[in-house]
Amino acid sequence: MSRARGFTLIEVMIALGLSALVVILAHRIFAGVVDGTQRLQAARTALDREANARRSLSEMLGSLDIGTESAGGFAGRPDRVEFTTWQRVPSGWLERRRVVLEVEGGVLVARSDVSIGIEDSVRAVEFDYLLEPGVNAAWVREWISPVSGPVAVRVRIQRAATVDTLLFIVGSRG
Repeated sequence: MSRARGFTLIEVMIALGLSALVVILAHRIFAGVVDGTQRLQAARTALDREANARRSLSEMLGSLDIGTESAGGFAGRPDRVEFTTWQRVPSGWLERRRVVLEVEGGVLVARSDVSIGIEDSVRAVEFDYLLEPGVNAAWVREWISPVSGPVAVRVRIQRAATVDTLLFIVGSRG
């Protein structure tokens, strides 16, 4: 008598189970790679946004327009700064704009014609102003002058668990 060649039901079930396990593991690996790629892209976008915002803030403070008749002076308080600066506009040239830096709804914003979000998740912001260059130079909490600006502006951004300190050198001082 000859026996028919083939697979038993148990062998077929084990093969199908192993195949399903391989497919599930491969899916989890590829899903993890896609998830990691999306998180990396989100982190890269957030870093780019933060770098662009800080670069914009640095340009604003670096190109102050103080001491001219139409500039309006520099008004720096502990929680708010107001000044006139030369800003690049979408048309490609620079225009004189009055800028206000303050926290609105948990976001550090720079307001001129439009509001630009500089930093998110901000609990409070503190500004300090450097009187003059030098090792023993003093920082003050307020600077209000129609004809001059500080040497530098220190910004302390308070979040829930951290405090970031940014230092910006001021351009033309009037």
